[in-house]
Amino acid sequence: QVQLVESGGGSVQPGDSLRLSCATSGRTFSRTGMGWFRQAPGKEREFVSAISGSGANTKYADSVKGRFTISRENAKNTVYLQMNSLKPEDTAVYYCAATTSVFLTLLENNYAYWGQGTQVTVSS
Repeated sequence: QVQLVESGGGSVQPGDSLRLSCATSGRTFSRTGMGWFRQAPGKEREFVSAISGSGANTKYADSVKGRFTISRENAKNTVYLQMNSLKPEDTAVYYCAATTSVFLTLLENNYAYWGQGTQVTVSS
């Protein structure tokens, strides 16, 4: 059974930074594509970023491109989401997810495993 545990969320002001972490267990991490999604109140969950198993390939939603960076440390079975220049519209519950493939994917249905989510609130 694959387990994902997110951490690093919190309440910050516009322009601040946060780094989310997602620790995993139960699957060969280096062969697992990982992703971050978010869900704002009253909205559907949306794709934020994804990274391939090796870390060589990444993708970002247009809304976060240039501000967020996804990375991974395969030796620590952990994926990160560095979020800079945060905006109020980034407020959401952020979810870490794992595929059953080494490749990255933007499609929510391709993710088999999900964390419990961590709240990020950006407000002045």
